[in-house]
Amino acid sequence: MEIYVNPEPREWEALLSRSRQDDGAVEARVERIVERVRTEGDRALVALAGEIDGATLSGVEVSADEIREAETAVSGALKEALKQAAANIEKFHAAQFPRPVEVETVPGVRCIQRPVPIRRVGLYVPGGSAPLFSTVLMLAVPARVAGCPEVVLCTPPDKTGRVAPEILYAASLCGVMRVFKAGGAQAVAAMAYGTESVPKVDKIFGPGNRYVTRAKQLVSTSQVAIDMPAGPSEVMVMADETARPDFVAADLLSQAEHGPDSQAVLLCTSRAFAERVSREVERQLASLPRGGIARQALDGSRLIVMDTPEEMVRFANAYAAEHLIVSMENPWEVASRITAAGSVFIGNYTPESAGDYASGTNHTLPTSGWARAFSGVNTDSFLRKITYQEITREGLAALGGTIMTMAEGEGLAAHRNAVAVRLSEGNL
Repeated sequence: MEIYVNPEPREWEALLSRSRQDDGAVEARVERIVERVRTEGDRALVALAGEIDGATLSGVEVSADEIREAETAVSGALKEALKQAAANIEKFHAAQFPRPVEVETVPGVRCIQRPVPIRRVGLYVPGGSAPLFSTVLMLAVPARVAGCPEVVLCTPPDKTGRVAPEILYAASLCGVMRVFKAGGAQAVAAMAYGTESVPKVDKIFGPGNRYVTRAKQLVSTSQVAIDMPAGPSEVMVMADETARPDFVAADLLSQAEHGPDSQAVLLCTSRAFAERVSREVERQLASLPRGGIARQALDGSRLIVMDTPEEMVRFANAYAAEHLIVSMENPWEVASRITAAGSVFIGNYTPESAGDYASGTNHTLPTSGWARAFSGVNTDSFLRKITYQEITREGLAALGGTIMTMAEGEGLAAHRNAVAVRLSEGNL
């Protein structure tokens, strides 16, 4: 990992950039896959499972027998861990549930807002080399808390045509009983358009690679809502001399092992500290089973030295990290000035992996700088807010003049008349 010392502001743009592949090629391929699923349905899903995942499928929906078998295949220790994590996630997300709002804006005019769950939601859970059963909890638990009546889940099959038992057990634990063997852009298309087996949903949730992210963005223009653009994972660590180099290195590697296009960035206060972290990264990397993947990610990662906490905060807000770890003296004072981040981890003993799994916060977060505009998944993500108003005759008499004056100002006579006819003599 290259070390940059006190980079000039004109150099920041390059340092803020994420790893980029040929997005034009990705976009073209995603468009072909989405159109194929839209027109061919289940047949396309089965064919693409063979072409992309190397799996032979007889059908796309996971059977009840497969779900039952998964329960026996998961160890007791992991089952208990999943239950504990689910309980923590539920506790935090239940506390987020919004209360109805009711206000009398003027006498006789009552305005109300009520939360309503989205009717049918689709969850995407990445599979591949590391099936992310934790993502099942992060999506299905808040969907349950919000009260969504229908929840479906798509995840890629392995080469034997089966879904990881840990994913199936986590889905069952959260009450999700409809699981489909579909990954990548084809899973997004299936949930957006519907197929013979996969229901068309109202909103799609879940992280994924560039193909998944592009497919979500594509279908969101006309077919379905999405949670956010959530692509390759990333972490930024802000550290000073009170931080532990071995802890910092472990946090950088915990994101780097996600995939070769993940990114890890260290902001620190001295070159000596950056060099200690670099040596520690190499030491820990040697023992990681996914060390090859992590090393590829580190090629696009960086260590940056800045003189002052103020400069570090400016850079962190410009980067808008998915995960931001603050390992500094007075970390809350620094964190209070962070305005763009998906999730913030405070202090030396708060590893990013705690949020990935079991602390209770959600790990489905905006990446690639989208944290400047998007929140991570939360209970609100699975709700809509409907407003209501009720006006008495007396209320309309008091407010009518304001409404009619504004309607006249916009040249909308029918709008004015909808009030005037009610206020005419004999109607009050």
